[in-house]
Amino acid sequence: MNTPLLRIRLDTAQDVVVARRRARELAAGLGFSPLDQTRIASAVSEIARNAFEYAGGGEATFALEGEGPRQALGVEVRDRGPGVRDLAAVLDGTQACTPMNGPGPGLGITGSRRLMDRFDIRSEPGAGTTVAMARLLPAERAEVRGAELERILREVCERDPRDDSLAEVQQQNRELVSTLDELRERQDELARLTQELEATNRGVVALYAELDERAEELRRADLMKTRFLSNMSHELRTPLSSIRALANLLLNRLDGELSVEQDRQVRLILSSAETLGETVNDLLDLAKIEAGKTEVSPAWFDPADLFAALRTMLTPLLDTPHVTLEFAATAGLPLLYTDEPKLTQILRNFVSNALKYTERGHIRVGAQCESGEPGGAPGEHITFFVADTGIGIAPEHHQIIFEEFGQVQNLLQQRVKGTGLGLPLCRKLAALLGGEVGVDSEPGVGSTFRVSVPVHLAAPVEDEPETSDGATP
Repeated sequence: MNTPLLRIRLDTAQDVVVARRRARELAAGLGFSPLDQTRIASAVSEIARNAFEYAGGGEATFALEGEGPRQALGVEVRDRGPGVRDLAAVLDGTQACTPMNGPGPGLGITGSRRLMDRFDIRSEPGAGTTVAMARLLPAERAEVRGAELERILREVCERDPRDDSLAEVQQQNRELVSTLDELRERQDELARLTQELEATNRGVVALYAELDERAEELRRADLMKTRFLSNMSHELRTPLSSIRALANLLLNRLDGELSVEQDRQVRLILSSAETLGETVNDLLDLAKIEAGKTEVSPAWFDPADLFAALRTMLTPLLDTPHVTLEFAATAGLPLLYTDEPKLTQILRNFVSNALKYTERGHIRVGAQCESGEPGGAPGEHITFFVADTGIGIAPEHHQIIFEEFGQVQNLLQQRVKGTGLGLPLCRKLAALLGGEVGVDSEPGVGSTFRVSVPVHLAAPVEDEPETSDGATP
């Protein structure tokens, strides 16, 4: 809903001054800030001047537009001129405004457009130009209605702007000085912010330089660690091999009979050497992976053969009748093209962990085909899992166990010694195979460790078997 306020004819230069003054007075009565009053008055003055100078005259109409919190002071300026040539180019700011018949108002239209919240211009050859613009009332201003609006209009109309043109020019000069002061303050603030930004940039550059230096130090430290682990692993393998060989000689009675106590002690020596050998092998494997020297050698194989080898390898490790080791059927599983020894190492570590932390129940090894992504084709990935009925792991510790030397403290952990290298090694081996590891576990319920790998590893396929029709599986 629009409520008409004032109408001013623009037949003389004095009328342009009147329109500017009325615009500022109405804006003041409606609660606009001094800066917004200047913006509105300047926009009205510029468009009114254009109507008078380049169109021969016109009229300016003021109205209160809208209702509630979206009220606005609207101004419409109509002229009887020849219209504006290339209006679209003027509004885009790519061309100065010119009337149909000669030089025009320059940047007046585009400047006024920036000062108002809403700006619309219509112009046709021979039909003149109409400019409609509006400025929203301040958000904190209550709705202007009835008696209040009448009071504002009465106060505005009681003052005759034609009697004090000099005062209007002085007011305009004061606004200009105020604007220049504000501009100077903003330039000073911009200069200060620029200096702060330059100082910040210098700090950031220095920080990056320091980070680069620290990163280089970390790379050197990591390289030294990798070399140390590799060298120590090699150095430890020789004496460990000698210990195992000598222990086997004694157990085989090649140097004579042993007493029961001697036999027990030699077996403890051999068991400790085997455990230490496994730790050394894990350290060497981790060092090779971190150094980027681990090679992946994919080949086609049947999961059934993998499970058969695991059964033969792991069944002898069962040392209690209270735990059973089960292997699920492999029917329906596709042939795999990946590095079988590394996949075997991952599953062997999973089963070894399950044997350590399962006192009663069963350990089940199986696999199932899955799609690579939601909605993907079935069989893109195959997930191997090892499920046990052991002590389980609390959810907050699921990430810790896949970190190097990370272990969960519990009563069974105190009896079962370990270094915390097996599962981190599994995680890195799975990454080499293009897959990932994970765990589902609850304390007292058991754990299910899984490794998901692609059915076909992205690698050279020179040794892919061919079927009778020449196609690969």
